[in-house]
Amino acid sequence: MKLFGDREAPFQGFIDGVRVVLRKVPLVGELFKYGRKNSLWMVHLTTGCCSPEFAAVSGSGFDWERFGTLPWAAMRQSDVLLIEGQVAEKMARVVRRVYDQMPDPKYVIATGNCAISGGFYYDSYSMTMGVDRIVPVDVFVPGCPPRPEDWIDGLRLLQRKIGQEEGYPHQ
Repeated sequence: MKLFGDREAPFQGFIDGVRVVLRKVPLVGELFKYGRKNSLWMVHLTTGCCSPEFAAVSGSGFDWERFGTLPWAAMRQSDVLLIEGQVAEKMARVVRRVYDQMPDPKYVIATGNCAISGGFYYDSYSMTMGVDRIVPVDVFVPGCPPRPEDWIDGLRLLQRKIGQEEGYPHQ
């Protein structure tokens, strides 16, 4: 693959070698998968009343960082997009832009009834009836607002899903 005109991309041989090793030595692929599922960096879009529950699950009482997740403010270094609360039609473009700026592999968790199905605003002209119409959602965490235990269950479900993926996603 020539990215720089007639020159080969820097480190292209190294990258190709890593891909060959991942295909030939399954243990290395499993090691990458283990690291990826247990070190999730998360960017969150909080637009509703789910924010106190997010603060509770991030605090010392529930401490979901022990499961390998880290709330992160920069979307370009994050693996997981956590959408909490209602999403207005005007906000839908912003949600899609944030999702598009995240590197692959990327995952989405929708929490709360408002994010999943519109919640109280199901008959409003200005609300999106579920973020799965904007971005592909991997895990839904229902509740209004969901309890911190439910958030942890959603995170563990996403980790289980990542652990069952085949191969390394950049092949």
